[in-house]
Amino acid sequence: MGQIEQFTARTPSVGPVVARMRAFRSLWPPEDGVAVFNRVYLAVTEEIDRRIDAGAFGDRRAAATLDVLFAERYLTAVDTACAGGVPPACWRPLFQARRHPGLRPLQFALAGINAHIGHDLALAVVDTCRTLGCEPPDLEKDFDQVGDVLAVLEEHIREELMPGPDLLEIADPLTHLLGCWSLERARDGAWLAARTLWQLTRLRRLPELAEEFTERLDRSVGLVGRMLLTPLVAQSSGSSTGAISS
Repeated sequence: MGQIEQFTARTPSVGPVVARMRAFRSLWPPEDGVAVFNRVYLAVTEEIDRRIDAGAFGDRRAAATLDVLFAERYLTAVDTACAGGVPPACWRPLFQARRHPGLRPLQFALAGINAHIGHDLALAVVDTCRTLGCEPPDLEKDFDQVGDVLAVLEEHIREELMPGPDLLEIADPLTHLLGCWSLERARDGAWLAARTLWQLTRLRRLPELAEEFTERLDRSVGLVGRMLLTPLVAQSSGSSTGAISS
């Protein structure tokens, strides 16, 4: 994370992060899977920015630093994919299947949220602790407040991406899929992973274990992403599943 150093002397601005996500809207068609996630995440980031400016967080600097470092992991994944590189394992399912005709917008959104919360949020907490010279418990209140805003994300998805105005029928495969993943559980898992990784990084004699933990977290979140992107609509012959590209 090459920009961490500049956070040590001032409160970072969420504005540039929001501007970059807004710029992405002109790069991809609305049905692109990454574009679907970007719209949802942009709405949440704008709300966090408003709350930070309004003084809703107890520690404005800590909340802004966590939010920016959190968002930068998503932005880095996009930059890597657009440059023809390979993003982290947690993000690969979304970038690889972003144009698959058998996937619904809700699936793309959930896969992106899974990658960002399940993997990126834990690492962002550790990044923030290193940047501010604090411990995870010092960030817990701000983490919970950010988590409350993230809960808006789930509501936004249900309002915008559900296939119809009524509740899904129990026979709809999407109903089963929604029951297999929980934002609250992902958020709780991110906090536990952050605390674990922080303790491992403090044990200087165990850097290999910290690295292995991070790698396994990345891969396990990626596996969940692939499950969430199971096609629920029959693919027509000759259609492409898409590839990692801009």
